[in-house]
Amino acid sequence: MEKRFYITTPIYYVNDKPHIGHAYTTLACDTISRYKRMKGYDVKFLTGTDEHGQKIQTAAESKGESPQKFVDRIHVAFRDLCATLGASNDDFIRTTEQRHIRVVQEIFSRLMSNDDIYKGKYSGYYCVPCETYVPENAMGENHTCPDCGRPLIIMEEESYFFRASKYVPQLIEHYEKHLRGVMPKIRYNEIMSFLKSGVRDQSVSRTSIKWGIPVPGDEKHVIYVWFDALVNYISALGGLDTDEFAKWWPNVRHMVGKDIIRFHCVTWPLVLLALGVNLPQEIFAHGWWTVDGEKMSKTRGNVVDPSEMVKEYGLDPFRYFLMREVPFGNDGDFSERALVSRINSDLANDLGNLLNRTLQMIRSYRGGIVPKSDEPSELSQMSAEILERVDRSMNDYAFDEALKAIWEFIGRANKFIDENMPWKLAKDESQSAKLDFVLMNLYEALRLSAMLIAPVMPETSRRIWTQLGISEDPVKAQYDSFKWGNCAGNVIGKSEVLFPRIDIKEWEKSKEEKKLQETSSQETTSATEAQSAPAIEHEEEITIDAFKAVEMRVAQITKCEEIPRSKKLYKLEVDLGYEKRTVCSGIKAFFTPEELTGKRVILVTNLKPAKLCGIESNGMILAASVKKDGVSEQLTLVVPESDIPLGSRVS
Repeated sequence: MEKRFYITTPIYYVNDKPHIGHAYTTLACDTISRYKRMKGYDVKFLTGTDEHGQKIQTAAESKGESPQKFVDRIHVAFRDLCATLGASNDDFIRTTEQRHIRVVQEIFSRLMSNDDIYKGKYSGYYCVPCETYVPENAMGENHTCPDCGRPLIIMEEESYFFRASKYVPQLIEHYEKHLRGVMPKIRYNEIMSFLKSGVRDQSVSRTSIKWGIPVPGDEKHVIYVWFDALVNYISALGGLDTDEFAKWWPNVRHMVGKDIIRFHCVTWPLVLLALGVNLPQEIFAHGWWTVDGEKMSKTRGNVVDPSEMVKEYGLDPFRYFLMREVPFGNDGDFSERALVSRINSDLANDLGNLLNRTLQMIRSYRGGIVPKSDEPSELSQMSAEILERVDRSMNDYAFDEALKAIWEFIGRANKFIDENMPWKLAKDESQSAKLDFVLMNLYEALRLSAMLIAPVMPETSRRIWTQLGISEDPVKAQYDSFKWGNCAGNVIGKSEVLFPRIDIKEWEKSKEEKKLQETSSQETTSATEAQSAPAIEHEEEITIDAFKAVEMRVAQITKCEEIPRSKKLYKLEVDLGYEKRTVCSGIKAFFTPEELTGKRVILVTNLKPAKLCGIESNGMILAASVKKDGVSEQLTLVVPESDIPLGSRVS
């Protein structure tokens, strides 16, 4: 019987550009897809974009575009992300496509005809950003959304409802029999607790927005964006009554972030039960990423752009880091320093050195031809164990454990060199057979290692096999057909460095220079730009809460010094009345130290400290820049009008 594996990412909401969270889910699905293909499975890997709902409508209006024009433009970034990450997805679905709209309406109509969807009136607390009603027992403090923390509003509207409560006992029974239905275990426990606390019928339409799929026969209603979005996993197969659905659906798995687990592990399975089709084999909810210990946000300016990471460090190192750094399912912290450390230690030192040393010795001692040896070794015996450990880990989505096992094997191969010292064996003709034994086993260890890493680092595995003189593509190899020791006589290829080591001091210097440029740009671009040009580009609108988060206070510059290494920065000592601080400010081209000393200014006081030219800067001076005649630039400090006490809050 043919083995099949259908894996999906959640479809990504296109109200903003892709970030590391999107990349993480896509790479996890790509890794397991590649692995299953190498295990002989027929695989279907689906991803796509969610393009309806209030947030899309609002974002489009803010740009002066129609929602359709907006999503047509924005969704391209998510398509491009797949290419940037080297994802092997078989399909990319958009919820504005006719193939999707048709299936959503067919399923909605089927549920209506079975009396599983009925019309009623809904009144309750509603989260506009999350586009969902929140039960009172699930609300956060002061009537806030439990997911995003924003204030809820009371909303009442006519709605169609799905009889979710009818199928809850059946879903509980299913999960009690299928412990892998929700993964990892902590999420399983969370979902079971939620189900047993009671689930009300779900509102599945809206009259308050227009950007969505119309309810069949009642077009003043649009289908709720989450009901619409979840159906993509079926609409990509053409619908419920197709051969594609019959082929793939019994083997479906979903990969999602933990923030959308209830939609996927409660709402979606309840809909599927009402439709009379099997539930997903597994739904795995992974954790969130912070950045250097802080939550990602545009306000902090710490959102990780996957494209930038790939451009700077390479695709395979980025893929390796995301799959290796954190146990899949846990929250993780992204750090460029940690990424550089992985590149230098795991990739350059461990794997890169093993390849370079082995090829150099085969070339020097055996003329570039792989010798033959039938004697078993610790490496050959270990290979079967590693294949088994990797398979077990991959089937549990424990990508980090699989990579740990592979790197244990690579580490053992490096130790094998040190233990047997081939350079000494090469000097003694009586040790020729042992030298053959050592070189052959090292070659085979590399051949196996390259095949094992192919799902995570496909291009690196190809480069290794090419250097080993193997013409086949390791990505298309089959794990179960691997046999140790049948490559005698292979002629090795041209050697090249897999991963150049990154000089930490140079890397730190370049990061500091980049931060300096960004800070200088912030300060010289500043608060207001007065120009004669009629059009002014505005930043994205923020809420009053976001503005309140910026703490600005009156301060006095008590000392101004030049920084020898910088053409733009001054080192300022500022007095806030209640404390003194050091601030580096990129205003050197516009003021002398004498002009600044004693001047009262407005200081942003809760800006994250930054180290510039070796000096820790704690704050930012506000200024406004003006262009004269379109060429020369003038800078004006933002100062208090009257002699207000130091430390006074600006609001």
